[in-house]
Order: sequence, then structure tokens, then C-alpha cells
Amino acid sequence: DVHMQAHRLFFLSLISSLFLSFSFLFYTANILTVIILSQLVLRRQKSSYNYLLALALADILVLLLIVFVDFLLEDFILGTPLPPSLKKTVQILEFSSMHTSIWITVPLTVDRYIAVCHPLRYHTMSYPARTRRVIVAVYTGCLLSSVPFYWWPELWHGLSRGSGESSNSAGQHVLVWAHCTTVYLLPCSVFFSLNASIVQKLRGRRSCFRLRGFSTGKTTAILLAITSVFAVLWAPRTIMVLYHLYSAQPARPSSARLLHLITDLSNMLALLNTGVNFFLYCFISKRFRAMATTVLKSFFCCKKQSPVFYATHNFSITSSPWISPANSHCIKMLVYQYDKNGKPVCMSS
Repeated sequence: DVHMQAHRLFFLSLISSLFLSFSFLFYTANILTVIILSQLVLRRQKSSYNYLLALALADILVLLLIVFVDFLLEDFILGTPLPPSLKKTVQILEFSSMHTSIWITVPLTVDRYIAVCHPLRYHTMSYPARTRRVIVAVYTGCLLSSVPFYWWPELWHGLSRGSGESSNSAGQHVLVWAHCTTVYLLPCSVFFSLNASIVQKLRGRRSCFRLRGFSTGKTTAILLAITSVFAVLWAPRTIMVLYHLYSAQPARPSSARLLHLITDLSNMLALLNTGVNFFLYCFISKRFRAMATTVLKSFFCCKKQSPVFYATHNFSITSSPWISPANSHCIKMLVYQYDKNGKPVCMSS
């Protein structure tokens, strides 16, 4: 028993060390992503860059609250649980950041769907001023919708199933199912339906990749990668949440430890979703990879970066991949000028 306890402690400490190491790596990667996307937003008035920047900021909030506040501060620095009111407040902020990290991808998916499937209407429906309003609405809505999770049950230790707490148990079931629906089932339904339409459109017009709109293919590839990784990494946690909701805690200590380990691994996989986007961007986008190299070189070599080209009054041509450069002179109302708020104010043919 002593040897088993020592091996178990060693294994748990190893997992904790790896978890902290990857968390610091992901936190650094997200900060670097914010720096690069901020430069891209200033250089090019593209709605997709604004959504990706908001996604990176939400991922930073998730890591900050879950890893550095809930894990490091409570378990290692203080060594004691936080006061109940403060812990519940942090819990609401954790749910809000998780929901924002997921739901900010929904308007990005809609944006790419309009760009690919309805390219001639894209710049009249998606422009920086409207994008910023959508981002603020998502952040605000996720914060307000997370207030009921103040009463989130302690699932990992089993729900109380006494006969006198039937109404409380029913409320907990509603809350858990609302969480699983809002963070996984409903977003995945939106992702799969819109992405299927995007992929079908791209397959029907493969010759578009030889035209000028290849950047839209890159942005769409980033979207498909983000949503696919999310669907894979969040599936184990959703399954484990529902399993803990409908099954009792195992009586045998070995089974309870195994279930606890599987639960921790599912939570780590879900948290991994907040750190892989930087590597996906580098793998897919040559522009992002080059800018990441430039930022890292300027940081380690203490070199000043080249001045940023601001696109506040720049002309933005539609990023549609369906319009050939040879026929672009025949297309009217595809060149837009933006005011200081990023809203199209006039058009040039």
C-alpha cells in the first residue's frame, strides 16, 4: 500500500507538472496570437481577424481563471479553499470565459459562410463596425447567461439523491443540460451545418483556388480546423459531465480513482482547446507564420518592428474567390471605403 501510494503521488505530481507547463506554453502562445492579430487588424480591415482576436482574448481569460486562479492560487499559493462567495464569483467568470471562447466562433462561422456562399453580399453584411458590435454582444451575453451557474452542482463527487431534494436535483439537471447544450451540442450543430455548406460550395468550385481569392480559402481552412478540434477535444468532457449526472460515485476506491483520473484527463483535453489555435494558425497561414517569426525575432533580438500600415481609410476589395481578376473590371460596387469607425461610407466602381 505504501508503494502504491508513492506511485500514485508521483503520477499525480507528474500530471500536475505537465499540466502547468503546457498551460504556461498555451498562455504565452495566446499572448503572441493577440499581438499578431492586433497587427493584422490594424493593417487590414477584415472581420475574421477581429473574431480571431476576440477568440484569443477569451482563451487567455479561460487560462487565467482556471489555471492561475482556480488551480495555482487556491491549491498551491493559498493552500486553502477560497471563500464561498468569492469561489462562486470565480466560477461564474470561468463559465463566462468558456462560453465566450466557444460562442465567438459562431459569428466567425457565419462570416465565412457569407463570404463563401454569398460573396456579393459579404461587404454589405460584414464590416468592422458591425463585427465589433457582435463581439461585444457575445461577451455580454455569455457573461449574463453564466449567472445561473452560481448554483452549479459539484458533479465530480456525485449528486445528492435524497427524496427530500427532488426539486433541487431537478434544477441541477436543468442546469447541467443547459451547460452541455450551450457549450457543445448547439455550437456543434451550427458548425456542422454551416461548414457542410461551405465545404460543398468549395468542392463545387475547386478552380477558385487558382484565382485571387486564395486568402479566403486560408481563413476558411482555419475556421474548419478550429471547429473540428473543438468538436473532438470537448466531446470527452461533455460525456463525463453527463456520466457524473446520471451515475453514482463508485464504491470501490480503485474505481473511484480511475473515474477521477478519466475526468481530469477530459477536463485537460477541453482546456487544450484554448492553446492549440496558435499552432493551427502557424500551420495553415504563411502570413501568420511569417509575422510570428518577426515578432519572436524582435523580442529575442530586441529589434524594433517595422511601422504598422493602418487601414483605417484603406480601400478593401471583396475577398470572394469566385471573381476572376480578368473580369474584375466588369464588377461594380465591390470596392468599399471605411470611416474611422470601420463602417463603409462610400463605394467605388
